[in-house]
Amino acid sequence: MKNKACALAAVAAIGFILPLQSIAQQWPDKAVRILVPFPPGGGTDIQARVLSNAFQKSTGQNFIIENRTGASGLIATQLAVDSPPDGYTILFTSGSIAPVTTLFAKRMKFDVHKDLQPISLISSTPLVLSLHPSVPVKSVKELIALAKRTRVSMNVGGNTAGTTAHLAAEMFNQRFGLKSTVITYRGGGPAVIALISGEIDYIFATAPSIMPHLTSGRAKAFAVTTTKRSSALPDLPTMDSMYPGFVSYNWYAMFYPEGTPRPVVDRMNSEIKKALGTPEIKSFYPKQALDAVGGSPEELGDFFKSEVDKYAKVIRAANIRVE
Repeated sequence: MKNKACALAAVAAIGFILPLQSIAQQWPDKAVRILVPFPPGGGTDIQARVLSNAFQKSTGQNFIIENRTGASGLIATQLAVDSPPDGYTILFTSGSIAPVTTLFAKRMKFDVHKDLQPISLISSTPLVLSLHPSVPVKSVKELIALAKRTRVSMNVGGNTAGTTAHLAAEMFNQRFGLKSTVITYRGGGPAVIALISGEIDYIFATAPSIMPHLTSGRAKAFAVTTTKRSSALPDLPTMDSMYPGFVSYNWYAMFYPEGTPRPVVDRMNSEIKKALGTPEIKSFYPKQALDAVGGSPEELGDFFKSEVDKYAKVIRAANIRVE
């Protein structure tokens, strides 16, 4: 009887595996929607559209961008969580999802770790420690020393409250015991304008927003916040190389609703890998200060958890709250 039960279990397992394999082979047999939590024309949206073109060429199916903005990305994330786990709804989001998980914990009706299935990291872009030219320092070390000894608090800018750019400024204060006043703005553009006008002394700016001003001389830069040097700014050292562990950059990743069959997840992961290797993507990314990343679903899952934990500590230490 025991052998018979084992045999029946094996047959049942095979019967379950075969349909999943068939699903992966057939996928996609209709249009796939990619949910983007930010408005059309922004960095996330533009990248999503370039990727969707690559996916369409590879699979022969349409990948349709659907911009669902609001609540710091939670509206699109909730929509993804509530979608059928059939491989036809993808969430393409940025690193802002990590701090948002802590900042809006009381409002969230889902668990990002349990209700989202990681597919793959896509790309990363550094934050650039940038200063107004009038600040009399020539290195990160000198900036830290000046911020410590100045009688009047220096001003450091941050993008919208809770973004990685804002939290990098808070991390800088916490890491080096500084009392610089962190001023947040309505986005990366206004924050950079505040820098070049002299309203703030320094900022951890997104690379695309600050690069034109570095070229014009209206700002100067000392370091990037990625673990490796940026292909867009190869001459700048990393903060991590000087101060190990200081890493805070923006990244982009794709998730499925939890419960999506693993063969489908693996197929989409493979499509992402192919897209990142196409000439179009390789040409497009450097122009946007983006570096391709890729990787397995497990790598994204581990990385995402570490990002949530890291920013949760910063948020609590700075007592950051959002209305």
